[in-house]
Amino acid sequence: MVTRGTTAPNRLRRMDRALAHVGAGLLRRPGPAPLVVDLGYGAAGTTTLELWRRLTRIRADVEVVGVEIDPARVAAARPLARPGLRFVRGGFDLAGLDRAPILIRAANVLRQYDEGEVKPAWELMSSRLAPDGLILEGTCDEIGRRSTWVWLGADGPVSLTVSLGFTAIERPSDVAERLPKALIHRNVPGEPVHAFLQALDSAWDRQAPLASYGRRQRFVATCAQLRQDGWPLIHGPRRWRLGEITVDWRAVAPQT
Repeated sequence: MVTRGTTAPNRLRRMDRALAHVGAGLLRRPGPAPLVVDLGYGAAGTTTLELWRRLTRIRADVEVVGVEIDPARVAAARPLARPGLRFVRGGFDLAGLDRAPILIRAANVLRQYDEGEVKPAWELMSSRLAPDGLILEGTCDEIGRRSTWVWLGADGPVSLTVSLGFTAIERPSDVAERLPKALIHRNVPGEPVHAFLQALDSAWDRQAPLASYGRRQRFVATCAQLRQDGWPLIHGPRRWRLGEITVDWRAVAPQT
């Protein structure tokens, strides 16, 4: 399905930062140049170019391929191509690539699909991954200050990440309108993701005495409180200070 194509420079910086952090070990593996796919980059190839620039800091010979279903968008993006960066037509099946990607970014692609179409899309993308490869599938606001994404491996979803600009929210649950498609309709009482966001807000409220030290300090303490309360958080204060919190998928997965 052709997406709305909305994009803007630096919109996906939070996702790119996570890809660089989590994917660094995969990118640095000895062997041929790794392949990274930016699936559904939209009306302009700007964010694909930004991804390539960020990943070449980790490995200079990385190859990034922007994949779009709309041939007009592919044609419009091709002037940005250069060694290590190209644009091709394709969909979730990633047909036409000469090898399996180690990383896939699918940002703001599934948002306009039906919830029932998410799992088949995940499975199709996962089937195209290189061994131990990862997919970042998520959503963000128009300027990238409220972002969420799911990390997926060959066997399915691994975790949910919430990434926030500290001045972009009053409470952490303000990110709810940017939850991935698999979860956005599940933010209702009785669903685990709703319980997670409520717990996040509750911990934020309990850390109100730290507000005078700034929102960063308050958010770090909020995440620490959640971990103390038993939520299975992945990563720690280094990511929390960036406004990023990641929880095991099993703690927020939709009720069947």
